[in-house]
Amino acid sequence: MPDQLKPTSTLYLVATPIGNLEDISFRALRVLKEADLIACEDTRHTAKLLRHYGIATPRESHHEHNEASHTRRLLDLLRQGKNIALVSDAGTPLLSDPGYSLVRACRQEGFNVVPIPGPSAAISALTASGLPTESFLFAGFLPPKKGLRRNRLQEIAGVPATLIFYEAPHRLLAALEDLCEILGRDRRASPAN
Repeated sequence: MPDQLKPTSTLYLVATPIGNLEDISFRALRVLKEADLIACEDTRHTAKLLRHYGIATPRESHHEHNEASHTRRLLDLLRQGKNIALVSDAGTPLLSDPGYSLVRACRQEGFNVVPIPGPSAAISALTASGLPTESFLFAGFLPPKKGLRRNRLQEIAGVPATLIFYEAPHRLLAALEDLCEILGRDRRASPAN
């Protein structure tokens, strides 16, 4: 596409606080104020952050259950010259949260995609763990079913790096049992909350 026809709209990937509302950058606040729309994993959750900082930007839900259809709507808005901020409930968007298909589509159409760095639960947990940080694998959520979870752990058991997993509280004990059995009881671990 010729340069003069390239879209000028931007999708901002805005990291949000993972527990303390003060853990947000000035740049993130500016982008949230100036965007034409904020696409949120959960509008009610994001409303608390926006109220705290007096931000009145319109917001819409963008979550795993509406991602396909809502991605089309957001692309239409970008084509109209609108700027959109994508946020998850906490931390950096796309890390075990929706947004991948939207970013991929924006890249394919030539829209600007700009990350606004900030909190990340995985990186925060890693740096506070006391485990080696020079090489790590973020493995996201393990599969909830035991057989699939154990298969996934066997696939990555030989990775010579610190492994980072997310896990739901109600599945934590079962996951820890599988981790111990497959990765070894002598492998150092550090649970974070």
